[in-house]
Formats: sequence, C-alpha cells, structure tokens
Amino acid sequence: MVDYMDIAILIGEALKFIFPAYCANGAPVLAGGGIAMDFGKNFLDGKRIFGKNKTFRGFFFGWFIGIFVGIVEGFVFGFATYSVLFSVLTPLGALIGDLTGAFIKRRLNITPGGLLPIIDQIDFVVGALLFSLPLSMVYWELAVAVLVITPPIHLFTNFLAYKLKLKSNPW
Repeated sequence: MVDYMDIAILIGEALKFIFPAYCANGAPVLAGGGIAMDFGKNFLDGKRIFGKNKTFRGFFFGWFIGIFVGIVEGFVFGFATYSVLFSVLTPLGALIGDLTGAFIKRRLNITPGGLLPIIDQIDFVVGALLFSLPLSMVYWELAVAVLVITPPIHLFTNFLAYKLKLKSNPW
C-alpha cells in the first residue's frame, strides 16, 4: 500500500533540498548580459563553447542568490551545520550543470535558448546533486524525487517567465 504521507514528506524534503539550486538556475535571467563566459571563443569543433547567453554577471548573480537562499533555508529548517557548504556547493553545481547542458547543446547545433528536452530540465539538478555528494545529504529516494518533481516545475516557471517577458521562449 502506498503511504501518501511518506511521499508528501519526501517531496517536501526534495523541495527544501533543491530550492537553492532552483533559485541559482533561475536568477541569471534577471541579471544576465555582459561578458560571455566563453569570451566568444569556439571549441575544437569550431562551435561556441557555451554561447552568448551564459555570462559572468548571470553566473555570479545566480550563485549569490543560491548561496543566500541556502543560508536562509539552513537557519529556517535547522540544518545550519551544513548551511554554508550546502549553500555554496549546491548552487555552484546547478550553474556548472547548466553550463554543461549549454556545452552539449552547442555540440548538437542547438542555438542558445533553443530547446533540448530532458537536458534543459535536469542538467542543473544533476550538477546540484553531484556537488552536494561530499556533504552526505543525498540518499537515492531524495535524488529520484528531485529528478521527478523538477521537469514540471521547471516548465511551469519558464512559461511564467516567458509570460512576464523575462524570457524570449516558453521553455
């Protein structure tokens, strides 16, 4: 028999865990622009490394927001023991994961802002999970819950950002 209370608790834990990464991943849209992280350079295959949408300003703004959210969460939810490391590593992992997704998309000839289903929804989550592994906070059920809840949340928030004219496409 399915215990819906356990599922609800797991989803709550997953949301608390991944929220700083969500914020880090979404914040660059608000402060992006400026110098591209790849400095306009191409990779060995002659294609841009990340593309024009991945900027230093967006990256560091996103990281700052993720760190701030993680520290606040740490105090609110009582896991202050890990709050600083968690707050630094998880958003950093999310942003590195997003850069990895951009790198893959450039190799596949997908333009910046172009759609690559699945990768677009979970690249940052995979990065956040990997970077949080040294803290021994992740267990398999939490990782699966985060991976399951993120795609619909990601699609909804991107659609909302599109409607608010913060993004040029709904994905």
